[in-house]
Amino acid sequence: MLSIVPPTPAGPAMSWRQLLSRRRYPDQPQLHIVGDTPAVRGAFVADYDRVVFSSAFRRLQRKTQVMPLPETDFVHTRLTHSLETACVGRSLGRLGGRKLLEADPELAQELPTLDHDFGDIVAAACLTHDIGNPPFGYSGEHAISAYFASPEAAAYVRTISEAERADLQQFEGNAAGFRMLTHTYAAHSTGTAGLGLTYATLGAFSKYPRASVLDAEAQTGGVSEKRYGYFQSEKARFRHVATELGLLPKGNPGSGLYHRHPLAFLVEAADDLCYRIIDFEDGLKLGLIDPQLGLSLLRSMLNDPPGRPASIQWHDWREELGYVRARLIGRLVAEIADLFALHAPAMLTGQYDQPLIKELDCWHELHEVEMLSVEKLYRSRPVLEIEAAGFEVLGGLLDAFLHATFDPQRSHRSRKLLDLLPAQFRAVGPQQEATAYEQIMLLTDFVGSMTDQNALSLYRTIKGIALPKGY
Repeated sequence: MLSIVPPTPAGPAMSWRQLLSRRRYPDQPQLHIVGDTPAVRGAFVADYDRVVFSSAFRRLQRKTQVMPLPETDFVHTRLTHSLETACVGRSLGRLGGRKLLEADPELAQELPTLDHDFGDIVAAACLTHDIGNPPFGYSGEHAISAYFASPEAAAYVRTISEAERADLQQFEGNAAGFRMLTHTYAAHSTGTAGLGLTYATLGAFSKYPRASVLDAEAQTGGVSEKRYGYFQSEKARFRHVATELGLLPKGNPGSGLYHRHPLAFLVEAADDLCYRIIDFEDGLKLGLIDPQLGLSLLRSMLNDPPGRPASIQWHDWREELGYVRARLIGRLVAEIADLFALHAPAMLTGQYDQPLIKELDCWHELHEVEMLSVEKLYRSRPVLEIEAAGFEVLGGLLDAFLHATFDPQRSHRSRKLLDLLPAQFRAVGPQQEATAYEQIMLLTDFVGSMTDQNALSLYRTIKGIALPKGY
């Protein structure tokens, strides 16, 4: 049985019962009971299903994971990456939860389904972890940030606050994801719930529980401060979620900086495993990384004893690659679950804030795998060329639609561009009062929510480079 020694208390601690809140954002009742009978689906399974059936999740099938605009059918998109991360996350959650129950009889009596709840929450949160990413992968975030820091955008951002400018000039897909999960556009309905997920899933989703401008006195240097998790437009919403879950604030309670929901560490670990190992697998299959070198690295992490008999003779290195990858992920899931259970008491008190993956025995090899991917895959010429084009596409779209929105003359071109905007992204006219920041955020939502192909096609159209199909 795992020996879990709680750290020396340094103040208040979060409660698992509160952290596993089944209430739905923003103030909906628990729906896991129908009359006197438990619902067929638990609340957290319903979260997973809500995400799968959302249009935002469906768009991930045409958003970049490794190779922008892939022409081959075996590389991953954001959709397949998210599904695989959710599978790994479910295993991490259930195994980590089971270890906690085995080590703590009182917890097992209080929350007997904790292991299944952990698995369902982490799987749902993993499914959403990239839902706010813009077109063209991480370079899309850099492209949006670069545009709003450029002279072309100066006229649009000079009237907004420093914190609001930071949202745009340090654009963050995680914050866009939180906005997407909790925001309903007025043109769609009078609702205010977004996808209406449980507070527990929203908490596990929030790997970076802080705003874009960080209170220097509250900083601790932990991994949860590396990026930010909500825009100024969602500041009140995030505070509401944190209060419902009992997340511990860091520093001044008004600073907007919180300690992570403990399950966010498992969401992060699932993503870390998948993008390191499976992106690397894509690099081998694309011929960008030497397959024998890659296989050798992955085998070394398995750490099989010398002379272990092989049960299968491989005739295709690609098939062996899949086998080694599956065994490796299975082994690392078990190790990370042990680490999570070991550090869970410190997570509840805010005394642990490091990536679990860095404590693995094979961390050095995993880091080597990542560096090879950076050198051979992420910086390969096809990726760099398309990402460079992405800067022009996203910056060009933002500039065109911002100019049209803020054009006081409402020129003929501006009116035509605004007619192309879906209703939910418009904030013009006497009946739609909106601040400059709110208008900019709506247009950033529009561009950021596009697929790679949709963004490229619209850019070509409005620049006159190509006409829509059929002309």
